Amino acid sequence: MITLRGLTKRFGAVTAVDDLTVEIRPGRVTGFLGPNGAGKSTTMRMVLGLDRPTAGSALVGGRVYRELRHPLHEVGALLDARAIHPARSGRAHLLATARSNGIPGRRVDEVLALAGLDERAAAKPGRTLSLGMAQRLGIAGALLGDPPVLMFDEPVNGLDPDGVRWIRQLTASLAAEGRTVLVSSHLMSEMELTAAHLVVIGRGRLIADAPVADLLATGAAASVRVRGPRPDGLATLAGRLTAEGGVVGADGASGLTVTGVTAARIGDLAYELGVPLHELTTVRATLEETFMALTADAVEYAGGERR
Repeated sequence: MITLRGLTKRFGAVTAVDDLTVEIRPGRVTGFLGPNGAGKSTTMRMVLGLDRPTAGSALVGGRVYRELRHPLHEVGALLDARAIHPARSGRAHLLATARSNGIPGRRVDEVLALAGLDERAAAKPGRTLSLGMAQRLGIAGALLGDPPVLMFDEPVNGLDPDGVRWIRQLTASLAAEGRTVLVSSHLMSEMELTAAHLVVIGRGRLIADAPVADLLATGAAASVRVRGPRPDGLATLAGRLTAEGGVVGADGASGLTVTGVTAARIGDLAYELGVPLHELTTVRATLEETFMALTADAVEYAGGERR
């Protein structure tokens, strides 16, 4: 488990991480979300001993990283896919890492295969690797020691759709084996498919620590999209729905958007009134919409409309 207790990091007058307390538990994929500048990368760097906390602690399995006798056997991480010697091949990079941590050379072939890198790709020098190939190599490196804790910072950057699906399946399988898996990403649609639990921070502070389903339930109220071939029938239905406390809006010439009444009740009323329907769909808030609402006050760099 990754345990953060009052974790704080200041760079001069700037507080990058502010009294962050959270537990990243094993057996599930935890998504680590936040706007640009929220402190995600700094937090991950402190877990790995790359930055020293100003206050508080970041523990892996109850110990700080520098106390781990065999770090790669206990935690694997990908923070920067480009952190490769430009003239060294991917295989040589992994072999050097393996030898420095007492890992057998045969493990290099295993993780290269797992990452989908064949001999030709593994022989390329670091400077020639595409971002997607560098990501795969970095993930292979994180898996070298077969660790129980894994941390990935933006692992799908540069990957094609097949690679994105592979990451999704890989993280799910690692979590299913009982490992602790922390994934930082800005891709909300991917996190909605990948993560079971979310930790959301903004301006270095904890905003949310909850299962994905619970966070989505706190988002905008579900609405129901109603479509049918008869405008007069929809108008009659709209009147009944309003009388029952629903909020009804027009959705084009042949549709309604309804909140405050369930799809099942709308269907019953339509049947009772003899109004034919072509669509009756419950629409819930997406993770992106929920995230934007949660972090609205924590966005440091925001784009605006051109005037």
